[in-house]
Amino acid sequence: MENGTGTEDGSLEDFWATEDPIFSRKELLDIDLVPNEDRIIGRDSEIKNVASSIHPAVKGQSPRNTLIYGKTGTGKSLVAKHVTRSAQQYSVENGTELGRAYVDCTQTKTETRVVINLAQTLNDPEETGISIPVTGLSTDVYYERFWSILDQRYDVAIIILDEIDKLQDSEILMQLSRAGEAGKLDSCNVGIIAISNKISFKESLDERILSSLQDREFVFPPYDANQLREIMSNREDAFRDGVLLDDVIPLSAAFAAQEHGDARKALDILRNAGELAKDGDAEEVTEEHVRNARERADIDRFSQLLEGQPTQIKASVYALSILAEQHSDREEFATREIYEMYQTITSDSALGIETLSQRRMSDKLDEQVFLDILGRTERVGRGYSSGVTNYYYLLEDPSVVQAVIRNDTRFSELNRT
Repeated sequence: MENGTGTEDGSLEDFWATEDPIFSRKELLDIDLVPNEDRIIGRDSEIKNVASSIHPAVKGQSPRNTLIYGKTGTGKSLVAKHVTRSAQQYSVENGTELGRAYVDCTQTKTETRVVINLAQTLNDPEETGISIPVTGLSTDVYYERFWSILDQRYDVAIIILDEIDKLQDSEILMQLSRAGEAGKLDSCNVGIIAISNKISFKESLDERILSSLQDREFVFPPYDANQLREIMSNREDAFRDGVLLDDVIPLSAAFAAQEHGDARKALDILRNAGELAKDGDAEEVTEEHVRNARERADIDRFSQLLEGQPTQIKASVYALSILAEQHSDREEFATREIYEMYQTITSDSALGIETLSQRRMSDKLDEQVFLDILGRTERVGRGYSSGVTNYYYLLEDPSVVQAVIRNDTRFSELNRT
């Protein structure tokens, strides 16, 4: 019987003292971990390319700005972090003060928030005498303090802007790339490493930014199944000896290879498989754990994408998922088709959802394209139908989409159309 301490005998001390029966170094399965170079698989040429771009920085000179493209889980952030960390360590031997900062633009989306983040990361108030409050200053003042920090502390600063396409605007690129030319900085050189999943990102930039960036571009290809196996094998010591059955890593790699060579997905599956084995008091991680983990990883990832989204958006995405389930031979559906299904869903009185116009519903779908929840293509009609029609498609299996949306209590009792 529990008596408030969480265990039957009333003591948590024995529980805390027990060793994890499955994992020994679970942190090795964290995709955000920057491991030693011998654990970075299949990215030798990408490491050399990025290092070549920023090489002048280790001697205090201006590095080249760099744009890195590639699908999710292709090692973009890992390589950028690894190379800049190595450059920072080596620069000490050259007497160069090299600062490095990383910003996740999915979390920090406005120009002001990015500047605050960078200034706080690169600042040492005791050395500079500069404070960076979270609020209360204008963007211009934050910039002034940021430039002062860079000039006081660094010869070179390398700034990684991850998922840069998620920023609300690109003004930060203009400011950073032109800081020296515009007289904002006296002595510090700034280099930018911008990372995007969208290879068309540069098309959204105006000519002023493009001319000031003068960047190098690299595309990271997906990992193949052999590379994914090697990536996971190199992190096998995250588990205790003898825990993983022989088919666990090959199967995890095969599933991830089907998802465009996504190493993040591979490590998620492997970690989740171990957690399922642990939760079930199993002594080994099996193929069944991997299969169940794959489904859980899909749901967890999509849940994060849809987290906090309004009910109207969930209704629109749910409508598309029903169409995709009903018409498994098709991938894309026109706005009109989706709207008809959306009308059927929102007419359910139990939901209590207002039925928007087709145009407004289409706007909701476009928001999800921007967030990588949906995909979209445009088709130009012929003759009398010469206008442009948008077609939308799911980036996840319909069953996963529906499982996530049904976690919202408002949708839990919705009858399948």
